[in-house]
Amino acid sequence: MSAQQPEDDVYTHGHHESVVRAHAARTAENSAAFVLPHLTPGASVLDVGCGPGTITCDFAVLVAPGKVTGLDRSPDIIAQAKALAMEREVSNVDFVAGNIYDLDFEDETFDVVHAHQVLQHLTDPVEALREMRRVAKPGGIVAVRDADFHGMSWYPAIPELDEWMELYQRIARRNGAEPDAGRRLVSWAQAAGFTDVAPSSSNWLYATSQQRRWQARVWGERVLHSAFAEQALEYGFANPADLARISAGWHRWGSTDDGWFLIPNGEVIARA
Repeated sequence: MSAQQPEDDVYTHGHHESVVRAHAARTAENSAAFVLPHLTPGASVLDVGCGPGTITCDFAVLVAPGKVTGLDRSPDIIAQAKALAMEREVSNVDFVAGNIYDLDFEDETFDVVHAHQVLQHLTDPVEALREMRRVAKPGGIVAVRDADFHGMSWYPAIPELDEWMELYQRIARRNGAEPDAGRRLVSWAQAAGFTDVAPSSSNWLYATSQQRRWQARVWGERVLHSAFAEQALEYGFANPADLARISAGWHRWGSTDDGWFLIPNGEVIARA
């Protein structure tokens, strides 16, 4: 196992309310459909980087009476996930704070080990996959899904969104992360020692009036107030006027009648 601690990795998004709100909109259906065929009643599941726990709780319902464990490095986020489980009255799920590089579980513990939009933020995604593989049962699976930022496309052409993409790439790479993770998942899985790797992809699309407003509001706020903004200023990659301009560009895109924003995601089912 790596001696690396989770605080060595800088989370580009952070946990501002606008970020957590966006993550809470994720469900098993809209964000983990490729895993659903592998979730059978009685299965044990580890959801690494579970965030506010919406996907995790969905998994728990699907595998009941099997046990699901959600893990995140942020104790505050874990507290929110526990509150969600209580609110939904999901009893077969537990949430713990932990380190993806040093999972506090015995070898071969889980039927399914899942990570959604996690590897893109790590300085060593291959080591993380090795550790996820360690806690998967023989014949079990490790399932990962990550966006590919340079694969994103949008319409109409708005210069501020080009600035946003360039700034995001600079910040993520300054943090030692890989924002174009989706296209690298097969390579990383192979490097982690998996020989049975099944790739797939799926999209998030924001192209209705409601979806455009939601996406524009989320990123308009994140550009100004989240860890993304703090890091942009700290690293000297942008000034407050730059961030205000980019945020306004997001809102301008969100107010269009024909706007389109496509986020491609790479997916891998790797069998232990």
